Amino acid sequence: MAKIAKPFAETVDRNTPALALSGGGFRATLYHCGAFMRLNELGFLTKFSRISSVSGGAIAGGMLAAAWPRLTMKKDVITNLDKEVIRPLREFCRRSVDTAAVGWGAILPGKSIGDVLTETYDDLFKGVTLQDLPDSPQFIFNATNLQTGRVVRLQKVRLADYTLGEIAKPNVRLAVAVAASSAFPPVLSPVLVTVDPKSWVKRPGAIHYGDPAYNRTLSLTDGGTYDNLGLETVDDFNPVVVSDAGAPFGMEETASALWPKQAMRALDIATDQARALRKRYLFAQCIAEGRVPVYSGIDGNPDTYPAQQLIKVAPATIRRLARLRTRLAPFSEEEQSRLINWGWLMTDVAMRSYVANAVPPPSALPIPAYPLV
Repeated sequence: MAKIAKPFAETVDRNTPALALSGGGFRATLYHCGAFMRLNELGFLTKFSRISSVSGGAIAGGMLAAAWPRLTMKKDVITNLDKEVIRPLREFCRRSVDTAAVGWGAILPGKSIGDVLTETYDDLFKGVTLQDLPDSPQFIFNATNLQTGRVVRLQKVRLADYTLGEIAKPNVRLAVAVAASSAFPPVLSPVLVTVDPKSWVKRPGAIHYGDPAYNRTLSLTDGGTYDNLGLETVDDFNPVVVSDAGAPFGMEETASALWPKQAMRALDIATDQARALRKRYLFAQCIAEGRVPVYSGIDGNPDTYPAQQLIKVAPATIRRLARLRTRLAPFSEEEQSRLINWGWLMTDVAMRSYVANAVPPPSALPIPAYPLV
């Protein structure tokens, strides 16, 4: 008789802070670096009980998770964040990860693109597994199951797809979890994860539990296919801090008559609407339940927040940053620095508006050589 688990049994108090890191390739990774830096300066990065990430956010979240045992803290502030997290991420964002994965995955015998992508991430994570991660904060890496069409959450406590059930304490390398979360379709996916079919625990609604067609090898693709904000696993926490570097929707004055372009445009519209609905749901639920949503978006405007600002930005500069490529391809020193500055500034104004109200406005960016004007 199958063991039946409660639906996603709670493993952490929801009345605690949580952080969601969106997808968006290396652009998102760098924007989240800025978010980490400002959250740390505010003494908040150490207070999250759960950090949920997807795609480019999973790269940033993965580095923070892997480095967590080495981090030193003084009065809630991490003193070696730059050395252990920011600098390794910046160095990684100078690499041609997607091109190398496709190239080597196509020619190496017995290797898939997903295999090469995973090995590349192991350069960052040095063989760390999910079981090596801290108990708190809980780090969750979200991928999409191409077979079931549902989110697969990979974390220390469990690997779960609600149509299949869950596996307690999965033996999965962190590089595999991040590769699955950032395997942009159809170029970098699928990432195949082989599991013991006997390790699944049944949960209510697990319609494919015990089905060998689904429970032996998981074909995973970018978590952004299902939820590019990484919100589903944190949207009931308080407060919920969201760092969103996803692509802003672009208007087109003339619609193409070509079928492929129309199909891509329709996909962009559907994706944009899915993200918008998740954001609306988050804010509506938080307001209804008296919880605090803190949203920082790469296409945001600091002037729309109530907190005072001293640092000026140029709308044209922000538009360029918001529309930078989302590939896992090299970003220049200037691109990296401005994205980090922008993520830092938007996180600052969002946090001071809704959580850290007593903190005075900063007068300088962390990388002053690259202003946002």
